Amino acid sequence: MKKVAFYTLGCKLNYSETSTISRQFEEKGYKKVGFEDTPDIFIINTCSVTENADKKCKKIVKEAKKISPNSYVTIIGCYAQLKPKEISEIKGVDAVLGAAEKFRLIELLDGFAKEQETKVLASEIQEATAFNNAYSMHDRTRTFLKVQDGCNYGCAFCTIPLARGKSRSDSIQNILQSAREIAATDVKEVVLTGVNIGDFGIQEGKRKERFADLVKELDNIEGIDRFRISSIEPNLLTNEIIEFASHSKRFVPHFHIPLQSGSNTILRKMGRRYLRELYVDRVTKIKSLMPHCCIGVDVIVGFPDETEELFLETYNFLNELPISYLHVFTYSERPNTRATEMEDVVPMKTRNQRSKMLRILSEKKRRKFYEENLKGTFDVLFEEDIDNGMMHGFTENYIRVAAKYDPLLINEIKKVTLWEINDKGTVDAVEPEVVYEQH
Repeated sequence: MKKVAFYTLGCKLNYSETSTISRQFEEKGYKKVGFEDTPDIFIINTCSVTENADKKCKKIVKEAKKISPNSYVTIIGCYAQLKPKEISEIKGVDAVLGAAEKFRLIELLDGFAKEQETKVLASEIQEATAFNNAYSMHDRTRTFLKVQDGCNYGCAFCTIPLARGKSRSDSIQNILQSAREIAATDVKEVVLTGVNIGDFGIQEGKRKERFADLVKELDNIEGIDRFRISSIEPNLLTNEIIEFASHSKRFVPHFHIPLQSGSNTILRKMGRRYLRELYVDRVTKIKSLMPHCCIGVDVIVGFPDETEELFLETYNFLNELPISYLHVFTYSERPNTRATEMEDVVPMKTRNQRSKMLRILSEKKRRKFYEENLKGTFDVLFEEDIDNGMMHGFTENYIRVAAKYDPLLINEIKKVTLWEINDKGTVDAVEPEVVYEQH
């Protein structure tokens, strides 16, 4: 029985796909092991959102060969689709598979026998037209369920359409079946994931279904306590979705909505499909219906032509919005994107300074959001995350909570009162009756 280990870089979507591919191996009689357990085969699922992710891939290959010098190393994922030749020249790599090939790697790499030349199986991205069902299992308390893949948007900074192809989706019927399979495993929370999940519904090149209808159907799935929407474009987050989430049985009050810039000038240069006024409208609508809702924001700093004045426009815009945290990305040039041809490049030192400013703002926003929810009672899903006698979990509105360790609480949802923010930045929680006694 050959041993196989997996390593995943990047997004929740990659985790769902790695998990599904690992189950394919187990079904074929391979033994899934940890990265350090001298595997015969390494499968490395890569990301290429930033230049740093490319460098990480090379480092992981090097570590794999240290652990198991005679192992067979296969690279899949976005980096593999974008730069297969470059990866094939990394010492120790045996095979590179593109987006259209990665779910067939057991079949395509029959027996994983080493050859003199690195095997490159990466079709043009136009060939990646099939939707491959995927969801993560047994990796953590929650499951990532893939509902959509690819993107038709073509933003000026983004390589994802080149790495994953055009927008395509599973059917609602198939997704409901996957959700029922997940429910049978005692998973409490499912995170819906994809490249552009609000664009859900395109099958075989035609729009057949809607994301709002998927959400409504999933809300009726018995055996899953929570559904969380991973990330959704502001122009695709409709009033219908927001209003449904505000009174649904299972969808939690948490939205992650990419902004990228608070300047309309930069949004237009980026090729985004909305302006800041729409973003304000979405946040206002959410907060009017769900005051305790957590709102996360993606923002890119240092995009070409982002002057100090335009950056401050973004900073002040975010500062005034009732958001809960930021994911800050320092703009990095990606080959074959329109942004690389733009003039007025922002110096890297300036990009890094602006990133630091927004990360500090994010911490302030997170703390303020936590403070606003103190003394409130929430449901926490506790994880197997133990540190110095304390265990951790998340409320439905994505507040990280610490409580005294109790093995019975792992993967359980418990009602608690948020008491105070501790010195680690998480919130200490107590049972509601304890609060009552203290009063």
